[in-house]
Amino acid sequence: MDAPSAGYAFEYLIETLNDSSHKKFFNVPRLGGTKYDVLPYSIRVLLEAAVRNCDGFLMKREDVMNILDWKTKQSNVEVPFFPARVLLQDFTGIPAMVDFAAMREAVKTLGGDPKKVHPACPTDLTVDHSLQIDFNKCAIQNAPNPGGGDLQKAGKLSPLRVQPKKLPCRGQTTCRGSCDSGELGRNSGRFSSQIENTPILCPFHLQPVPEPETVLKNQEVEFGRNRERLQFFKWSSRVFKNVAVIPPGTGMAHQVNLEYLSRVVFEEKDLLFPDSVVGTDSHITMVNGLGILGWGVGGIETEAVMLGLPASLTLPEVVGCELTGSSNPFVTSIDVVLGITKHLRQVGVAGKFVEFFGSGVSQLSIVDRTTIANMCPEYGAILSFFPVDNVTLKHLEHTGFDKAKLKSMETYLKAVKLFRNDQDNSGEPEYSQVIQITLNSIVPSVSGPKRPQDRVALTDMKSDFQACLNEKVGFKGFQIAAEKQNDTVSIHYEGSEYKLSHGSVVIAAVISCTNNCNPSVMLAAGLLAKKAVEAGLHVKPYIRTSLSPGSGMVTHYLSSSGVLPYLSKLGFEIVGYGCSTCVGNTAPLSEAVLNAVKQGDLVTCGVLSGNKNFEGRLCDCVRANYLASPPLVVAYAIAGTVNIDFQTEPLGTDPTGRNIYLHDIWPSQEEVHQIEEEHVVLSMFKALKEKTEMGNKRWNSLEVPDSVLFPWDLKSTYIRCPSFFDKLTKEPVALQPIENAHVLLYLGDSVTTDHISPAGSIARSSPAAKYLTNRGLTPREFNSYGARRGNDAVMTRGTFANIKLFNKFIGKPAPKTVHFPSGQTLDVFEAAELYQKEGIPLIILAGKKYGSGNSRDWAAKGPYLLGVKAVLAESYEKIHKDHLIGIGIAPLQFLPGENADSLGLSGRETFSLTFPEELSPGVTLNIKTSTGKVFSVIASFENDVEITLFKHGGLLNFVARKFS
Repeated sequence: MDAPSAGYAFEYLIETLNDSSHKKFFNVPRLGGTKYDVLPYSIRVLLEAAVRNCDGFLMKREDVMNILDWKTKQSNVEVPFFPARVLLQDFTGIPAMVDFAAMREAVKTLGGDPKKVHPACPTDLTVDHSLQIDFNKCAIQNAPNPGGGDLQKAGKLSPLRVQPKKLPCRGQTTCRGSCDSGELGRNSGRFSSQIENTPILCPFHLQPVPEPETVLKNQEVEFGRNRERLQFFKWSSRVFKNVAVIPPGTGMAHQVNLEYLSRVVFEEKDLLFPDSVVGTDSHITMVNGLGILGWGVGGIETEAVMLGLPASLTLPEVVGCELTGSSNPFVTSIDVVLGITKHLRQVGVAGKFVEFFGSGVSQLSIVDRTTIANMCPEYGAILSFFPVDNVTLKHLEHTGFDKAKLKSMETYLKAVKLFRNDQDNSGEPEYSQVIQITLNSIVPSVSGPKRPQDRVALTDMKSDFQACLNEKVGFKGFQIAAEKQNDTVSIHYEGSEYKLSHGSVVIAAVISCTNNCNPSVMLAAGLLAKKAVEAGLHVKPYIRTSLSPGSGMVTHYLSSSGVLPYLSKLGFEIVGYGCSTCVGNTAPLSEAVLNAVKQGDLVTCGVLSGNKNFEGRLCDCVRANYLASPPLVVAYAIAGTVNIDFQTEPLGTDPTGRNIYLHDIWPSQEEVHQIEEEHVVLSMFKALKEKTEMGNKRWNSLEVPDSVLFPWDLKSTYIRCPSFFDKLTKEPVALQPIENAHVLLYLGDSVTTDHISPAGSIARSSPAAKYLTNRGLTPREFNSYGARRGNDAVMTRGTFANIKLFNKFIGKPAPKTVHFPSGQTLDVFEAAELYQKEGIPLIILAGKKYGSGNSRDWAAKGPYLLGVKAVLAESYEKIHKDHLIGIGIAPLQFLPGENADSLGLSGRETFSLTFPEELSPGVTLNIKTSTGKVFSVIASFENDVEITLFKHGGLLNFVARKFS
């Protein structure tokens, strides 16, 4: 059955864009009037896709109306969704591309043109899951450090013990020493760690140096280990339209998706429509921060979309999250992001869409928005949507987006009411529930003095420290006698006299650590330093100050934005790349400071932007340690003490004697965002674009066949032509009865896709291991099921190979079953193989919630290749039931109140049933057993599309026939 042309039912809604004579769009607001105006923006995107793809078959007019009536239909109906594009990562992408390659073979066999076989929508595949760290010059970075920083005890160097090459500094005369591709600073005492997509720079001259030898070595091993797969990917990108492969070494899927692949608005044959995406990467949700609707799905749903079918979802509830007020001046973007995330987690938004609105949204940068959207797993939402607004457009402009396209995008989004405008609240959407977050309620804080979980509001810092002096010795106490709390000790340092007291800061370290890698906070520290220096403020010389970026990219943007010299002026000079202060690798304090601390029994302090502050970790003589954001580290260093109330007490005075307060030099969010967009975003996007489009030498030189059909290597254990199409005929044959089927497995309740699908390492005694051993591989070369997803022989042998599988025939957890004709207990694959040789069809008996858990394509493909014709269960996880139909397995369901036990079934019988010519959704079928028992079951098909797919023998056969 062929579907009519998409969008035919709503052609009358097509209009020409005002600023163009040739660009057209579906003016969906005309369809719904006031109903449309109150829809959440995310639902409007679903509606537009439904209108544009309405063909009366896969997308019916009823589906469109259900979405338009979202207010009354939410949570009650399933709706199809055609995303604009698909994103795959290599592990989950390879079986999909192998299926397309195999389909070309099948179409040719049927007499069709294999060149017509292509994915139905743009498909991007990022090769980002292949890299393993075989070589590492920085063993200490991955080893636990008790705080002493002993390099000799930290761990061994890489297997090859490759020493870094010394590199000249290109003639600069001010160098403190030769630049080094591994050891980037004499003070660091360790090797650098390259962060993906960041250039290695000389920290003193900011000149790029060649990639570290470790990176090149790892890439070389990656290409050797994965050559077969990489060749197949490159062949796929050449022969399939709509397929683009992002080469290895470019970046991670979510990063590339956000920074390079996102369109925001698609333009296809002069038709404009919103960008949207589904894919197999869990971080897909990040793009919702750009106003692009997207979420992660399983491999088989993604493949279905590539084959031209819609994704299916329950019309979701949408929680409106209103952001109001303005954040505290001292609040950083990290404070805001974590505050919003915590609030959403407490409210409970699991399984729902979240959509942000309100005046406070404009205060969030794109970095903040995408971070919040990316943290959906933290609070359980399907996605968190930020509609496109002026902040989005400005961001796109900074990323080098074509200005003409940007103008058309803005005009289009405003025409279909997908553009959020703070100034116009007349068309405010209605939500399932509204929660309010006042940005004023998010307060800046620090953690300490001994544990990272002990948070202290910045406004309470002085009083809290004084309370700690009074408290008994413990997590928050130092037990200093009241009469000694105001003691001071004089020290002479570099020709000047200073006074130390309780609360004096003696260590201040700015670290671009795991919780402070957001560029905005590092830039905020730099801007604060700039304003402090310009105001004549300085840091006392006895304070051990340091700046340790997490990568060369941090140095790059601190330098290009012009703030690095000001950090250096205050003593925050780059000491190297990697962990330093927070693991105890601090340069010794001066003798004068050490003697003063001992003499006065002083509780001195360290302030750092890392993530560990246990007592004595920084230095034995520093008893109070606080974690703070990078700009607050600089502020406390200038103040010289934590015993200060920033609201009422000055940091110091300018040359004229005027008091300078923290609020005088604290950079505004607008200043930080502007610098971030101009000096971070643009350079990052430009570098990634060049890297993506140019590839790399190994990828560019990788030779692949120039053929319409893929030349399968029969010896390959990674890539193999699957047998899904072996019995394909040009026209679907009538549904065949299932006669005298044996039960392969008799399972209980809540059998998950993890029990069914191959996953993890390949056990040495498993059928998959035997297969690989017979082909000359050693156990060390087995790799994992994930890496061999392109080989159906391995994956079929790994189906039901989970050691926790409980088969009632066996009576204990084991990947075993009984082959009844012989009475043997065998591995599940070996039993199924015998049944197939004997021409005996198979079914599976199960209890409630069969196929629950994560979506896994091989949880359906595996049983099909084992010869399973039907599953008979009490109930199903809906997604898995859809997968069974999509592969050609009949999902049968016991009548309500009945199950195998109540019907007296042992599973040792054989089962027979016949499908009627006119199969209809929910029809009742009769099953007859070899014992003479007859009982009724429900054929669990929900609509005509599912029945059509089943009659064709599954989705792959259905699509292959359309191409033939």
